[in-house]
Amino acid sequence: MSIIGQPINRTDGIAKVTGSAAYAADHALPDLAHAVLVTSNIPSGRVSRIDDDAARQVPGVLLVMTHENAPRLPDRTKSGKLQPPIGRVLSLLQYDAVHYNNEPVAVVVADTLEHAREAAARLAIDYETAPALLDFEQAKEKLHPPDKVLSESTDTRRGDLQAGLLSASASIDAYYTTPYANHNPMEPHATIASWEGERLTLHDSTQYIMGVRNIVADTLGIGPENVCVICPYTGGGFGCKGSVWSHVVLAAMAAKLAGRPVKLVLDRNQMFGPVGTRPITEQRLRLGALSDGRLSASSHDTIAYTSVIEDWIEPCGLATRMLYQCANQETTHRLARMNLGTPTFMRAPGEATGTFALEAAMDELAEKLGMDPLQFRLQNYAEQDPGKQLPWSSKSLRQCYEIGAERFGWSRRDPRPRSMQRDGKLIGWGMATATYPTNRSAASAMARMLPDGTAVVRTASQDLGTGTYTVMTQVAADALGLPPERIRFQLGDSSFPAAPVSGGSTTVASVGPAVHAASEALRLKLIGIALADESSPLFGASADQIDAEDGWLFLRADPARREAMGEIVQRHGGHPVQASADAAPGGEKQKYSMHAFGAVFVEVSVDEALGEIRVPRVVGVYGVGRLMNRKTGYSQLMGGIVWGISLALFEEAVMDGRNGRAVNGNLAEYHVPVNADIGSIDVSVVDEDDPHVNPLGAKGIGEIGITGVGAAIANAIRHATGRRVRDLPITLDKLL
Repeated sequence: MSIIGQPINRTDGIAKVTGSAAYAADHALPDLAHAVLVTSNIPSGRVSRIDDDAARQVPGVLLVMTHENAPRLPDRTKSGKLQPPIGRVLSLLQYDAVHYNNEPVAVVVADTLEHAREAAARLAIDYETAPALLDFEQAKEKLHPPDKVLSESTDTRRGDLQAGLLSASASIDAYYTTPYANHNPMEPHATIASWEGERLTLHDSTQYIMGVRNIVADTLGIGPENVCVICPYTGGGFGCKGSVWSHVVLAAMAAKLAGRPVKLVLDRNQMFGPVGTRPITEQRLRLGALSDGRLSASSHDTIAYTSVIEDWIEPCGLATRMLYQCANQETTHRLARMNLGTPTFMRAPGEATGTFALEAAMDELAEKLGMDPLQFRLQNYAEQDPGKQLPWSSKSLRQCYEIGAERFGWSRRDPRPRSMQRDGKLIGWGMATATYPTNRSAASAMARMLPDGTAVVRTASQDLGTGTYTVMTQVAADALGLPPERIRFQLGDSSFPAAPVSGGSTTVASVGPAVHAASEALRLKLIGIALADESSPLFGASADQIDAEDGWLFLRADPARREAMGEIVQRHGGHPVQASADAAPGGEKQKYSMHAFGAVFVEVSVDEALGEIRVPRVVGVYGVGRLMNRKTGYSQLMGGIVWGISLALFEEAVMDGRNGRAVNGNLAEYHVPVNADIGSIDVSVVDEDDPHVNPLGAKGIGEIGITGVGAAIANAIRHATGRRVRDLPITLDKLL
């Protein structure tokens, strides 16, 4: 039986619960100094004067680095403009300009963190202010299109939208908004930089160690071979650690000037602005349908804020382009510049916010038609991708609808708003469709068999807490025919074979095939050695007659003829046997549209007197190809659902309209759910065979769990109360 799919425990679990897992800031280097990032307190203008006399009086201060004394960067990178989307426009103390509140303006380095903090607090900075654009409504007065929406076109059009709207028996035209929201992983961004001559080592909390290596090298004007990035564990990323931000390069610059290793960890408040955010969006949905429920028109127009230094678009319309069959459709994306930090990827960017608007609008139109929301979606089920006119690589959405409705009890729903009550509370049932694209990038891996019969498998990937160590161990064990406990899977070192960013739910789909190929190549190499060795019980057989199991190679027709893999290595001179492999996507995306799908059913209870909303249960059913580990996979899907609840009911960074600073820039006032806010979450996965997405047949699951949940909750609240709230988060004041 294949080890792939089995719910084995996390291979890194003991290290994490015992505290031996070393995160970026945990590495102890000799003579380590501590840095504190100083950020602006104005949203626009310039630094006119810096007085560091008082700061330098603090004992132990080693360096006050500002735009006046920071190392000069090469001309091509001193502007801070690098290649997006992974490269961002950085603030690297090359100029005195300020573009948003909380932008880096100085770095203070001292022998202890306490001394560095005290010196940073004493640093006196004067500013010359300039007009700042901090109001989204005002910013919308001047819009511009992004160059691209990820790799897709900014706008799309098919059919005749106006004709479709005119032919509709029922239609809606509504605006939906989502707020400025922030990643808040348990581990804030952290970097330790150390130099040995011209060689730089970075211990960095990142989702992309190879990206950090390449971009830092390019920014500093040194060869990538002179940069080594180490990241064995990342304490959550969710998108914000997928790019290289200013503090990483600043730590390297400060270490160079200070002449000793420097540790720079962002304060929690500094997570709001300098390292990305989910932007404010305003989405207009226009839908029309014929009397039988078939969509005749679909339009999704997105406006999102971006910073004044860089364009970044929340791709809200991408799901609308492919999710339902509709002959007449338009989608657009526009940007409004504001003096806020640049937005970035945040768990299911575009799909989380876009499906909120789309799936809420679908419910509104179903209500106008007098149709059950589930039946309305089935009536518009897309048998192929209507935007790309390609067949699906696989699609199990009908099964997800059917199983989810049965597990939830959807048939017992009374469709009338305010019709269901329990214990004096209004009860509402809502549902929505979940979807996320299946992506894949090139990756490489190495597998090595040791004389003791254990194997080491390496790739320069990263584990964000999602279970990469565990899943890749399973993949290697399956290909090698070795028990998982005898495999040591290693990642988090840029000197290992290259791997892509852990974002866009790509890691398993990208790295898994490379690990499998390298492990399979190693198994075949061991077989070849044994078959050619007269001392081996397998001598003289052919490779296609040999199987591997539990660390043994054996003759299929005569299992007694067998040899342990470690013995083969020992007799081969005792030198480890090694194999490497590359894996990359081919032309499959030109033949198939690749997405994961799911159905989300939600129950809410609403205290009408207090406006308090509770979510006692959620049922989510997903088609995600081949599930690599039932335990870690279900955990990922549940985590996504919890974030969907947070998106719908809790999360919002509140900006001070006077200065553009988050007034709730901390974990006490930036609200996210706690255990008491989460009820029953029932997750299941349908069996789905997809031979096209990648050799393992696996679709990413890190992000699909959040999609659809926001709309399902909004739809359930409408059912419970009769009120349609189109602006997230749905807080009690919007229901009173």
